[in-house]
Amino acid sequence: MNFTRWSARLPGTQRRAARGTEGSVPAARGEYGPQMEQPATGGAADAAAPAEPAAGTAEVPALEDFTVREIVGRLPGLVALVYGPEHRIAYVNDAYAAAFGPRAAGATVADTCPEAEELGLLPLMDQVLRSGKPRTVKSRRTHDGGSYTVTCLPVESARLPEGGVLVHAADVTDHAEAAERLRASERRHRETAVTLQRSLLPQELEQPDDLRIAATYQPGVADAAVGGDWYDVITLGAGRTALVIGDVMGRGVRAAAVMGQLRTAVRAYARLDLPPHEVLQLLDGLAAEIDASQIATCVYAVHDPNEGRLVYASAGHLPILVRDEDGTVRRAEDPTGPPLGTGGWLHTSGSIALPPGSSAVLYTDGLVERRREDIDEGVAALERALSGATGTPQVVCDRLLRSLGVTAEHDDDVAVLVVQHPARRGSDAELFHNAALELLGGVEAAPRARAFASGVLASWRFPVELCDLGVLATSELVANSLQHGTPPMRLRLRRTDRRLIIEVTDGDDHLPRRRRAETEDEAGRGISIVATIASSWGSRRTPGGGKAVWCEFALPDPPS
Repeated sequence: MNFTRWSARLPGTQRRAARGTEGSVPAARGEYGPQMEQPATGGAADAAAPAEPAAGTAEVPALEDFTVREIVGRLPGLVALVYGPEHRIAYVNDAYAAAFGPRAAGATVADTCPEAEELGLLPLMDQVLRSGKPRTVKSRRTHDGGSYTVTCLPVESARLPEGGVLVHAADVTDHAEAAERLRASERRHRETAVTLQRSLLPQELEQPDDLRIAATYQPGVADAAVGGDWYDVITLGAGRTALVIGDVMGRGVRAAAVMGQLRTAVRAYARLDLPPHEVLQLLDGLAAEIDASQIATCVYAVHDPNEGRLVYASAGHLPILVRDEDGTVRRAEDPTGPPLGTGGWLHTSGSIALPPGSSAVLYTDGLVERRREDIDEGVAALERALSGATGTPQVVCDRLLRSLGVTAEHDDDVAVLVVQHPARRGSDAELFHNAALELLGGVEAAPRARAFASGVLASWRFPVELCDLGVLATSELVANSLQHGTPPMRLRLRRTDRRLIIEVTDGDDHLPRRRRAETEDEAGRGISIVATIASSWGSRRTPGGGKAVWCEFALPDPPS
């Protein structure tokens, strides 16, 4: 019996070459059914002369001195020998019987071995009989919770005209349970990181009056760590909106924590209503203080409905894309500075038109970056996908992810922010109006402004009480500008479906502040009056020098 030719194929044994009979083994000596005779031993290994013992030693036992049954019966692995197309049992060793119970010789595997079906061995043994080649399945689980790695080897013998299969199973339950515990730990770690990441992102996007916005974030699955992709939408007042997207390089909780600090800082700086490049300048210094080793990119953009443009600044981030109503896609190019935290760079602002009917897309590199592909090719692919993307902002988000091949198995974090400036028509357009007056002359500009505001607000069919409050706020803002500002001066009234906005601009860049006026003071009450009667108020410096002071009134809900 050539034991070495099949034992060499078992897991954990040394593999040896056998000339002329590779892939097959002779039948093992063991128990057979009543219809089978005990196979005779023989072969090249039996015929070979035993090695001569070394001088001065006892005679070395040869392999032929041991029976296959004796050796196989003591193996810790589970061994079974089956024969014929019906896979009848010829022999099972003690380990197999201890694991699954004794098996009657001559019975079929299908009828008496439920473990074979659980482990998927029946089709495997069919393949081995047909092909004459060994097959292995790894870490298959049985109903009782055990896991086994099983190797099926073909057996060739004159006593087995229809062939046989030697089944060897190694119990790997401990390894499988350890691997499952490790996977469970990684899942918990990842879920914790993703929860942290999502908690640092806005739970609900602000929806400005003039824009429709949707965003999506998808963590990568390359490992248990998430990245530092983030986005935000911040209403600035007077109908203006800040849009932010950024990416902290690296992965894990540290990157997510840095991202959270940067996002909080951006919201604080946005309340100062600074130009985009000044916000990035402040953010650049903060990023270096938080962690000089972390590199972060960011785009900060501001939309003003009166201008119909996005004014933006970029710190090493990918360009904003804008899709016009006819499907043409434009790319916001320069200016782009280095990533945040590098220091020593003066950021500048640029602008790109966002007329009614157009959409803007802000995104992180996970959407367009692929291995062995230039990132410009990914941006070009995004432009093509955006050209045909229509529907609501959320629909556009989903279509862009599908078009760029981003699935649940994507290996990098992806954040996408879609902003639409809808073209309003019909009755919807009646809810959005603008009116402006140049404040020329001296003190006579104040009564003209009050008369102008009274006529415009009445034409917009506001309630009398709201008209009176609007005229009073206009009078106080104009008077403040006439007293403390310089020409040119302008009054602008704007209504949306949710609010009335009153704004006065002038050429002086000193911002007003609310202060407590004493009883004997003749001035200093204007801003306090505006702050008291309006829903909100604020001021900001304008790009060309000067300032804008504004207030808002929330419109009453229409009757149901």
